[in-house]
Order: sequence, then C-alpha cells, then structure tokens
Amino acid sequence: MKARGTVLSRRAAFAATVSDWRNLKAGERVEILKHAHVVAAGEVEEVSVSGNVLWLVPTGPSESQLFMKSDGVQIRRI
Repeated sequence: MKARGTVLSRRAAFAATVSDWRNLKAGERVEILKHAHVVAAGEVEEVSVSGNVLWLVPTGPSESQLFMKSDGVQIRRI
C-alpha cells in the first residue's frame, strides 16, 4: 500500500497551476482560474510564443476566448 502522503502529493502536483504557459500544448484540457474560482474550462487552441496569451476553445457551444497572464488568471490542467 502506498503512503497517504505520496498519493496526495501526486494529486496536488497534477492540480497545480501552470506557471509557464509555453508548456501547454494545443488540445490540452484546462481550467482558467481567477481569485481561486474557475471562470472557464476547455481545450487550449494556441499559446503565444511569449507564453503570456492563451486562446481557449471553451466546453460547450461558444467561440474561442482569449486570456492574458497580465489579467491575473491562472491555468490548471484538468
């Protein structure tokens, strides 16, 4: 049996926010957080070369959304 701390740390590592947006790939499922609340979820469409801008294809019938690091949002893989 695995130690409880090992399981929790793996879970926490997966749920951690992505600090370098350039590591995200098109098609990855993510959540956008602002002030610890999920404001959007969907698939990454594209990330700018600088890693400061992300285009998201939201879950459900809607157009792509643009998110900027300077707006104070965080990204978490789902």
